[in-house]
Amino acid sequence: MPLHRLTQIVMGVPNVEQTAAYYEDFGLTPGARPPTPAAAPPAGVRVFSTVDGGEQLRIVHTPRRRLVELGVGADDPDDLGRVAAALERLGVPVHRTPGAVAAVDPGTQVLVRVEIAPRYRQAPAPAPAYNAPGVDARLHLRAPGILREERVRPRKLGHVVLGSTDQEFSQLFFQQGIGFKVSDTVPGLAAFMRCSSDHHNVLVQQAPVAFLHHTSWQVDDVDEVGRGATAMLEADPARHTWGLGRHFIGSNFFWYLKDPAGTFSEYYSDLDCIVDDALWRPGVWEGAKALWAWGAPPPPSFLAPEDLAELMTGAHTTPAK
Repeated sequence: MPLHRLTQIVMGVPNVEQTAAYYEDFGLTPGARPPTPAAAPPAGVRVFSTVDGGEQLRIVHTPRRRLVELGVGADDPDDLGRVAAALERLGVPVHRTPGAVAAVDPGTQVLVRVEIAPRYRQAPAPAPAYNAPGVDARLHLRAPGILREERVRPRKLGHVVLGSTDQEFSQLFFQQGIGFKVSDTVPGLAAFMRCSSDHHNVLVQQAPVAFLHHTSWQVDDVDEVGRGATAMLEADPARHTWGLGRHFIGSNFFWYLKDPAGTFSEYYSDLDCIVDDALWRPGVWEGAKALWAWGAPPPPSFLAPEDLAELMTGAHTTPAK
């Protein structure tokens, strides 16, 4: 597909330094000091990189927590022209530059920027050797996952989950306007959409206010999911939200934590991969299968974040950008 990945997100929070410290603990790499002042981010802006995606997170100050901007990678200028024309057909104002097309989705209040960007080049993670009934794949050795000592480092930004006050139009915006494809849906509530071979890169769900529910970061395997979350909880047990578990939609292992601004962050591994659209049949799911296959049930605070009423009250104070 002409679109091929998420490039970067800009996350707005009222407490930049506290939130930045959290994502450094999470395993993202803080931006190095640029060689010239002109290349430096503005004061109060913190930048972070993943192993394979480069700079993928910017944290900026906003009165309430929100996703300010979402970057989507495209292959060439022809893709930008197609996106601009599709958005204009939906009646969405478009801003063009030589290397990007940008527009605001009214439902999520997020500025989506489609930009020319290189594709991911990910070195394969070592294949784990699992012993199983009738299969002795690992002999006379402890499991490598329990011997790892290095810090968990997310490989890339996988997806974001956004609350929309108009889920139906937000789905049109991403699907017909930007060019995402629908992988699975929960009727009247949510759409899982992809701009890459990942099962989903954006999930838009109906909500009483536009907000960022969570960001999701890929790690090598389920051991890294567990190791990363364990290290985060050793530093602060109050960060725990939900996990370990395995989703039904997307199939991935997960563990969710909460940052100081109130946004959830997810370590994930083993997400469904779709490289041939003809071989994937989107499903329509309801009930428990829409959330998880196994593990503890989600806490109420995951389904309805504790600051949701506060976000609704202050929604008028932060205009869409």
